[in-house]
Amino acid sequence: MPKKKNTTRKDGRIKSKVYLGLDESGKRKYKYVYGRTQPEVDEKVLQLKISMRKGIDVTAERDTFGEWADRWIKVKALEVSRARKVAYESHIKHLKKNLEYSAITKMRPADLQDIVTALSIKNPNTGKPMARETLSGLKSTAIQIFQLAIDNRVIDYNPANAVRLPNTPPPSPRRALTDNEQGWITDTPHRARRAAMIMMYAGLRRGEVIPLLWSDIDLKEKTIRVNKAIEFVGGKPILKDTTKTPAGIRSVDIPQKLVDFLSTEPHESIYVCVTAKDKMHTESSWRRLWESYLADLNIKHGDFSPFEKKYESKFDPKGVPFVIPLITPHWLRHTFCTMLYMAGVDAVTAMAQMGHSDIKTTLETYTHLDALHKRKSMNKLDVFLGDGGQMGVSG
Repeated sequence: MPKKKNTTRKDGRIKSKVYLGLDESGKRKYKYVYGRTQPEVDEKVLQLKISMRKGIDVTAERDTFGEWADRWIKVKALEVSRARKVAYESHIKHLKKNLEYSAITKMRPADLQDIVTALSIKNPNTGKPMARETLSGLKSTAIQIFQLAIDNRVIDYNPANAVRLPNTPPPSPRRALTDNEQGWITDTPHRARRAAMIMMYAGLRRGEVIPLLWSDIDLKEKTIRVNKAIEFVGGKPILKDTTKTPAGIRSVDIPQKLVDFLSTEPHESIYVCVTAKDKMHTESSWRRLWESYLADLNIKHGDFSPFEKKYESKFDPKGVPFVIPLITPHWLRHTFCTMLYMAGVDAVTAMAQMGHSDIKTTLETYTHLDALHKRKSMNKLDVFLGDGGQMGVSG
């Protein structure tokens, strides 16, 4: 590399020309460095050469965060569902508000930390603090954007990794249904019961139950083959020849209880769970179905003793108080995972049955259940000691 030649500009700054190599046409490429003093210029030249030795593209110093965010979302859109893409775009919108035109090579953790801290106090869209889970997703999006720039040798450090989330407890895990609540599902006739039974005893997601075919179920082998899913776009189901994640394509072993139930169900359609008009559910038809199901569960199993009136119909003109938990499809799926744990199924097998793409997801549930189960076991000791129980000691 030729020795740099320094010149002094009219504004008093010192300029140094650094050779970068040859461009695609074979012409020499240079980069100019400026400083008020010679030591300042020498330091900048040194840092430039260090970056070049690391393979960093020093010509990209003016690339903005917004440009790399746009590049990243275009790539990510090819890999994720529409709903996930919308979530990512929301994260990027918050980040771009302050960082869109910031040079990505000069960004610091503090630039991102200020955004996260501000949103943890007040989300301008809602006027309320942003949920920790959403902030975690925003941080994850930023990490991936910077990682793309790192992979392209624009930067060599990911400032988003150092961002701290607010010190608030994470959301509590979705709970499993109690034995009593599981009985509600099995004992209450309704068009939605078939879907509920499959989610509770096979762990399928809503988007996997809706397109499920009877031909996907092998009652003799006691398996359900999960090989497709739907995604709602504009409220309408879009069938995909894949599941939420590649790991979602799986064969689920089902218990005899589910086999016996499905054996008695009529196969009036090629789909297992359909609308009253024998069509695949839309987002609104599924919502109406589930609301109707919960209303039936509520009227049949709800405790209305605190009320003066005795409710006997969900169509009561004055409305019926909702006194049971708002059971969601994911509660049923979580119930299946809990059953696997209680049955002693190892985490790797449970991961395959649930269709988790990362063992960490399964282990988080198992770890939570471990802590809960051990606490209940220790409660037995509390009861024993509270009752005056005492081990005899001879000697």
